[in-house]
Amino acid sequence: MNPETRLCQNCKSRFTIEPEDFAFYEKMQVPPPTFCPKCRLQRRLAFFNIFNLYKRPCDLCKKDFISTYRSESPYVVYCPKCWWSDDWDVFKYGREYDFSRPFFEQFRELWRETPVLGVSIDIPAMQTSPYTNHTGHLKNCYLLFHADYIEDSAYGFYQVHNKSVFDTVCAMNCEMCYDNQNAFKNNRCVGTRGNVTNSLECYFLRDCDNCQNCFGSANLRNSKYYIFNKQYSREGYFEELKKWDLGSYRVYREAADAAEEHWKKFPPRPKYDDFSVDCTGSYVFQSKNCKECFDSTNVQDSKFILMAEDRPTKDSYDISSWGNNMARCYECCNVGEDVSGVRFAQECGLNLIDANYCKLSNGAAHHFGCVAVRKSQYVILNKKYSEEEYKTLTAKIREHMDTMPYVDKKGRVYKYGEFFPVELAQFAYNETIANDFFPLSKKEAEEEGYYYAEPEERNYTITKSYRDLPDHINDAGDDILDEVVECETCSKGFRITAMELSFLRQMRLPLPRRCPFCRINEKFKQWVKNLRMIPRTCDKCGTDFTTNYTEEEAPYILCKECYLKEVV
Repeated sequence: MNPETRLCQNCKSRFTIEPEDFAFYEKMQVPPPTFCPKCRLQRRLAFFNIFNLYKRPCDLCKKDFISTYRSESPYVVYCPKCWWSDDWDVFKYGREYDFSRPFFEQFRELWRETPVLGVSIDIPAMQTSPYTNHTGHLKNCYLLFHADYIEDSAYGFYQVHNKSVFDTVCAMNCEMCYDNQNAFKNNRCVGTRGNVTNSLECYFLRDCDNCQNCFGSANLRNSKYYIFNKQYSREGYFEELKKWDLGSYRVYREAADAAEEHWKKFPPRPKYDDFSVDCTGSYVFQSKNCKECFDSTNVQDSKFILMAEDRPTKDSYDISSWGNNMARCYECCNVGEDVSGVRFAQECGLNLIDANYCKLSNGAAHHFGCVAVRKSQYVILNKKYSEEEYKTLTAKIREHMDTMPYVDKKGRVYKYGEFFPVELAQFAYNETIANDFFPLSKKEAEEEGYYYAEPEERNYTITKSYRDLPDHINDAGDDILDEVVECETCSKGFRITAMELSFLRQMRLPLPRRCPFCRINEKFKQWVKNLRMIPRTCDKCGTDFTTNYTEEEAPYILCKECYLKEVV
């Protein structure tokens, strides 16, 4: 079979479907997509609210809780305790399939009427870490997002298997770390950027591996006692380090700024693909035969994967978030943990097998068009069937979706084989991370069929300006826990938590001047930049390659081969 060039029905650009893509679609028993890869990604991410949290009542127990849905949302929203309980019957919302109406009209009605999970956390997280979202297996955590197997940590995004980690984005197997981005197997590391791995007691490093007691340096390997890339003796290192008392906020900022200026002297690592073979994309680790994959680990024979973590993701296409032992899945957002044969699903998983067009299906098999169904087989629109009835009816529904497709306001046609139409998105476009990858104004979003929401008004009585915080952590008394601090960036109020204060004292680090969301958002926006693929030319050998660095960000850059020769 030869490659084919198709026209995206959304953006009208041309995209190519390769022979191996056709083979995958045939294996999954789905037609080729009619949207290009970028438009497919944008549509999936428009269903993915990670960071926006609201206080609202549960529609079952009536108690207030923290939710991703606003109080005026048209959905029936339950708190995690109620949603995961047996106090309600999901099958009372079941209905017969109506062949006189398009499938997506019927599914939208079911979605609006069936209770949905107000914030995406599991039972352990619910008990000790309620102020988190898209998290699991947490203990004593606060304001963590898209995280799994974490203890005693706060203020971060995309973390796995960490303990006592604060103000950090993209970290795995780390402990006692602060203000890091892209870290792996580190202990007591502070202010690191790029990709710092297997390091101990290091400060303000970029692109370093297996370092101990290093400060303000870049491109180090298997090194000890370096300060701004200058080698010191052990005694000399600790004597020189006394000049940088990082318990002072002023000194901390001076050190961070000095390190960033120093890093500019060294070419950045052009690509992050450790232990990966035959892969394209950015930040792909321990993977094989993966095309156009981004910030994913342990992925094989897959394409268009974003944020797949931990255990392997195999033989899957167009997955945005989660993975964790996934096989043969297609066009899903936030789906994972021991799943296979899942197509066109959002926020589903936990031992789910053979599901089509589902929301919040968990621990079950053979679902089609279901919302919030758990531990049941052969279900269509939340109604149970026998195995034979299920197979017969789902075949008819697929055919019906082709003969009577859903057509949105812009004339885009949704037959069987397309993810949910944009008009079904449960969140405002600007509440989702689609707006970070594909920014749209309010007018542009509404023209595309999304809706846009104005920020929720939140009034705080500021009791202390960030300017009045003590410069040194030694001068911060317990009374700071009673203050509402003005954020230096957004001017909103925030509190220092007891867990945070204890950690900062133990690590001898200063109080923050910005609210948690401003700190997370700064690193998240850099994470989005890190996933870019920008054509560059090696300044040493002239080879063309792709990297996440623009010419302005890195005027001098090397291809991977030249970088390894020069640095490693």
